[in-house]
Amino acid sequence: MAVDFSVAQTARCNNAEELSTALQAAREKTLTLLQAYVDALGPELPVPYSTELNPPRWEFGHVAWFQAFWTARNLQRQAGIHCDPDHIRPAGHMRDEDKFYDSSNVPHKTRWDLPLPDLESTRAYMQSTFEETLHLLKHDAQRNDDLYFYRLALFHEDMHAEACIYMAQALNIPLPASLIKDSPVTCELITDELKDLPMSATTWLLGWSDPALDDDVALIEDEITPIKDNGRYFAFDNELPAHPVRLSAFSINSQPVSWGRFLPAVEAGAVETPRYIRNQGGVWQTRYFGQWVELNLDAPAVHISKDQADAWCRWAGRRLPTEAEWEYAAYHASDFQWGQVWEWTSSRFVPFKGFVAHPYRDYSRFGFEEHRYVLKGASWATDARMAHPRYRNFFPPERCDIHAGFRSCAL
Repeated sequence: MAVDFSVAQTARCNNAEELSTALQAAREKTLTLLQAYVDALGPELPVPYSTELNPPRWEFGHVAWFQAFWTARNLQRQAGIHCDPDHIRPAGHMRDEDKFYDSSNVPHKTRWDLPLPDLESTRAYMQSTFEETLHLLKHDAQRNDDLYFYRLALFHEDMHAEACIYMAQALNIPLPASLIKDSPVTCELITDELKDLPMSATTWLLGWSDPALDDDVALIEDEITPIKDNGRYFAFDNELPAHPVRLSAFSINSQPVSWGRFLPAVEAGAVETPRYIRNQGGVWQTRYFGQWVELNLDAPAVHISKDQADAWCRWAGRRLPTEAEWEYAAYHASDFQWGQVWEWTSSRFVPFKGFVAHPYRDYSRFGFEEHRYVLKGASWATDARMAHPRYRNFFPPERCDIHAGFRSCAL
């Protein structure tokens, strides 16, 4: 299936009333996930240490802290991206909340040893900070800068909701049907014929045009379709600035690689067996939130690392697309199906030339400093607000706990 990303496009320019509705929907989802964790683990929410996970009590408290830190406690919130992130903030709703939940200053490994608030206190903190956010949003002005941090808080909560879903998969935590209704295991798949889509040589404008500009039309070498993104739009700093990328002619699959295409490489010994699957008596199965079910061979291969994707490509005589190739095809190929798995690209996650960090500096900085690659698209667990072809997700190449797969290009 192809994603109608008009939902994500609209989410990037929501007004205050629309933002309030979206924030409430996001928080309802967060609280549903919290209850699922409590039902599975008990009120202490104990989990063993993992480099890939966060302690659940920290995770949910952090979501509330982040929202309050950048909205209610941010005295310069109406300055938008021009806010000084280091200005002195007033105290919040909880003693020591910065010492608990500030991901920039609380090393990952230490989060398991923190004297975190109990479940009841965490829920109360989530409620009180959220009510304050909604109150301020209702009374703040309507300019783009005024709403920047509310939009950031919304997308941040959406990201953590997806992280809680793949963390539940890792921990064998069952989730309510409402949260997994779009999973390839639970929904009917569209299995159109796989095609190689030929794309002509062109120049593509990669990234968002600067949302600080009121009117920006990019024309490159007189051969690119004009792209107009005006000042209403939110953009992540790593999506900026838009810049031309010259693309040679290429041919790209219309769909991500399915299990039916991926598993022969595993059976041939060319790729290691992916996480969460096994072969039982000649039948491939997948572990799905704590239960083993038969693998749907028509579904996109998922929980695939970039290393495994590269290995499959070597075996098949193919290659991964660059992020610019993927993005161009998503915009211009009518048969380009995406939205069930994040898709690895061959592109390193690096800053675009002219990059300027936004106030939440660490969002992109850690990814730039580490060895990470760009993933494009969205997964079935991604909120529709986040599913935009220009969004740059980024993970280390060995990560396979996320809902990631890939598609390939002809050599």
